[in-house]
Amino acid sequence: MMTILNQLCASVWMLFLVISMSGCAHQSAMTPRRSGTLADALEILTARRWVDLTHTFSPKTPVWSGFGPAVFVNTTNPATGKPFSVEADGFHTLSYSFVGQYGTHIDPPAHFSAQGKTLDQLSVTNMILRLVVFDVTPHLRNDPDHALTVSDILDWEALHGRVPRGSFAALRTDMSRDWDSNPRRLQRSPFPGWSLEAIRFLYEKRGITGNGHESLDTDSTEGLESESWLLRAGHWQIEAMTHLDQVPATGTLIVVAWPKPEGGLGFPVRAFAILP
Repeated sequence: MMTILNQLCASVWMLFLVISMSGCAHQSAMTPRRSGTLADALEILTARRWVDLTHTFSPKTPVWSGFGPAVFVNTTNPATGKPFSVEADGFHTLSYSFVGQYGTHIDPPAHFSAQGKTLDQLSVTNMILRLVVFDVTPHLRNDPDHALTVSDILDWEALHGRVPRGSFAALRTDMSRDWDSNPRRLQRSPFPGWSLEAIRFLYEKRGITGNGHESLDTDSTEGLESESWLLRAGHWQIEAMTHLDQVPATGTLIVVAWPKPEGGLGFPVRAFAILP
């Protein structure tokens, strides 16, 4: 199994996680334990439970009014002026128009920084990471605007161990449960999120690679201080995630992939977790 994983060394955290999932967590990643094939690695991964962390999106998807809804239209055949159809052309297709920050999406550094990396400049090694989940739902009954604090992180570490370097940190708030039905979805309060101190602690003291949440913004401060800091510091995030209530606090792998538009400033993604 280790030989298989050595072939995947471009993603260090995938290497570590697959080792852990296959019961080899204490074996050095550089020391093969037994031989195998890539098919063996796939068999191990597909035997696990996979959880989709992505909302389906459509023209009805909640979005900031400054961006407006997506538009899905049948693509027109320029030769006939009519939409392509299976009956006339043997296929049909749609044209899509939407802002990059739509549905479950990625914000690259360039979204808030003229000098920041764009989507095509982010490495594919960022797409497979260890996943840790901070659940703040117990706080929300008494504090519906609760922002994750450094103290919350330290309490989490007392139960689950130190946040792994290079991991992806997700914030569970259960805001995704009424994603399509709550007309107040885009209001600024109640709005649980990340405090600036917590975001800085995770990136600067724990060395995480990315973060994500169920809301459409990182925080509800007037100047979006947490979101502004992390993007301008060269980090990236995933917004409008879902099903974090189905993912354990630790021991999980996240896979998140996005298109590669030149100079891309954001785009819908497909994200999922592979459980231990």
